[in-house]
Amino acid sequence: MATRRWYYLIPSWGEPCGLVHRIEPEVLAGLPGRRIVYASWREHAVGLGQLLAGTRRVAMQYSPECRLPSVSLVDAGTVELVRKLGVEVVSSADLVQFFEARWREENLACHLEAGRRVDRIRAEAFQWIRDRLRTGESVREARVKGFILERFEAERLTTDHGPIVAAGPNSANPHYDAQPGRDREIRAGDVVLLDLFAKLDDPAGVYYDITWVGYCGTSVPAEVENVFRIVLGARDHAINFVRDRVRAGEAVRGFEVDDAARGYIERFGYGARFIHRTGHSIGAEVHGAGANADNLETHDDRRLIPWTCISVEPGIYLDDFGVRSEVNLFIEEKDARITGEVQSEIVLL
Repeated sequence: MATRRWYYLIPSWGEPCGLVHRIEPEVLAGLPGRRIVYASWREHAVGLGQLLAGTRRVAMQYSPECRLPSVSLVDAGTVELVRKLGVEVVSSADLVQFFEARWREENLACHLEAGRRVDRIRAEAFQWIRDRLRTGESVREARVKGFILERFEAERLTTDHGPIVAAGPNSANPHYDAQPGRDREIRAGDVVLLDLFAKLDDPAGVYYDITWVGYCGTSVPAEVENVFRIVLGARDHAINFVRDRVRAGEAVRGFEVDDAARGYIERFGYGARFIHRTGHSIGAEVHGAGANADNLETHDDRRLIPWTCISVEPGIYLDDFGVRSEVNLFIEEKDARITGEVQSEIVLL
């Protein structure tokens, strides 16, 4: 429990130092370095000055103009206090990515294994829908969601929410959440979108996150097929953009990946229907701490660095259906690779 303000300064060289309240001195227990203790607000001000003495610049979880909300966690008042001491405040976004978003060998191994299990469950879920549709049995979105969660549990996979099971007009809602009593029956002529994300129930587990689409019928309507092909083209264009840059030893930044996918979709006149970023960092949380493929919701100018992973998931959302195709792209030292199965055709249900 921490109810009072505390600080921990890690210098670029030398010993770390903390500032803690007198009734909560244990808040930084286990971390190296000396402690400065305060009780009153006056002592707090003096202690903060001692903590930052000789410091000209400090990186904090701050983002100018809140351009990266996931990093911008320090309140404005604290930033004001630090600046009042004559210290320049810069963003820790790149440091956060370097220390939190990079995987180790065991993380990659867990991700690949989670991918094999999730891909298998995704195929089973489509088959489960297909079998019931063909026998005339009622199939509802929430029941498919329940089936997937049951299979996750059986395969020792864990997730913090979801999965997304969206049919017909609901597939045009990128974050639709099927709930019993408020869900939709899956019917002939529906586009069915499945977005599955899970990780192994293991301390080294990191997420695997995919989206596939199916169609309830024996042949896909021309409009659905056309939108699907454009989405796949945008997905592959973004992937190839990253691969080409990494193989050439050139920097690639998050916003550039989004520009690649979004520019492709815009050429076909669907730019206004692509209403979210192209992808996000993946880690121990499904939305990780690294660079996102984003130049829509935010302008993420962080570099994609080796041993990090992003989703690539462009989508087009029309009034009566939506299509998204999502893969995971792992950044290696000299290449980038997709870590699971890749959809190339709409699944017929």
